[in-house]
Amino acid sequence: MTQSLLLFSLPGLVLVSALGYALSAVGMKAMSVGAIPAGLALLLTGLAIAVWSEVHLLRQTSLSVVYVAIVAAETLLVLGYAASIGDAFTWRQGMGAGLVIAGLVTISI
Repeated sequence: MTQSLLLFSLPGLVLVSALGYALSAVGMKAMSVGAIPAGLALLLTGLAIAVWSEVHLLRQTSLSVVYVAIVAAETLLVLGYAASIGDAFTWRQGMGAGLVIAGLVTISI
């Protein structure tokens, strides 16, 4: 496969990794309410996806850029999921998410 494919581009791999971590968070949430087998399956699948994509990312760019980009994307995904299941969203959480996004913008310039 060529690196021109969206999946194997830097933004594509960042998104895949963030989705893996977000899937792991969904698995942890499921386990916290008693859905242990399904939650564990989501957790392990999400971590496997995240590790696979990060290995490919680290072949293309530096760890610091990869880390901040993944954390920013994961932050948006997990906060979106939390809002969709009715978890409360405080101004402090919003400010924290904003700082993560600002950090991504800062290192991208």
